[in-house]
Amino acid sequence: MPTRLPTYFVSHGGGPWPWMPEMRQSLASLEHSLADIPRQIGVQPKAVLLITAHWEEREFTLGTHPAPGMVYDYGGFPAHTYSVVYPAPGAPALAQRVAALMEGAGLVARMDPQRGYDHGTFVPLAVMYPDAQVPVLQMSLRAGLDPAEHIALGRALAPLRDEGVLIVGSGLSYHNLRNFGPGARAPSQAFDAWLQATMAAEPAARAQGLLDWESAPSARVSHPREEHLLPLMVAVGAAIDEPAACVYHDEAVFGGVTASSFRFGPSAAH
Repeated sequence: MPTRLPTYFVSHGGGPWPWMPEMRQSLASLEHSLADIPRQIGVQPKAVLLITAHWEEREFTLGTHPAPGMVYDYGGFPAHTYSVVYPAPGAPALAQRVAALMEGAGLVARMDPQRGYDHGTFVPLAVMYPDAQVPVLQMSLRAGLDPAEHIALGRALAPLRDEGVLIVGSGLSYHNLRNFGPGARAPSQAFDAWLQATMAAEPAARAQGLLDWESAPSARVSHPREEHLLPLMVAVGAAIDEPAACVYHDEAVFGGVTASSFRFGPSAAH
């Protein structure tokens, strides 16, 4: 069994879908892929460090509350989805370790003692660890959304993988809210084909491809704003020389979207 944990980029779906039976049914393959991650890693991590597409700050920021509340950062959903609670403990001690690693790499870390779990965090984790037993450290993106900075962040965080910390980037491989449904079919397929090929490339080419992602087919149609792609950069950076595996792929999400998730590094599953 490997002692070094893999990293993940997960497409986290739409809104509070696990608490909505109709949406949950349509995202059954996503649910299965997220629920399978504990089997893939083979051990219960000491903590999850989750970089969420739904939080941006001027500097990379860590949520340090020992018992984070909830941030219902979605609109137009049934009333019961605004009382969902994911009671996983925070990980303030891990935040100090992360800050030290970042400082050693010349990166600035800020602390936010109030921030709660947004749906980029609690939605996938509620499927992965429904008992909420694993401590969670939520981390923001950095404003400017520079791919190189987020890959560098991942590189700085890589030692955590040998310390029992599961690094998860949570976003969506296609995120154009104005172009879901049938209109998304062609651009999302084109972008996903590029993404699959880029993830399968040797490490240097993979990293360069991510730096140049705007030149991919249908790049700006798929990501008019790239906050849902940037968590991928962190996951790749933390496993910069290790192979990728596609762990989720669906060509019919939201009426026509092709979406994927990836693991980087070893799997304990057989």
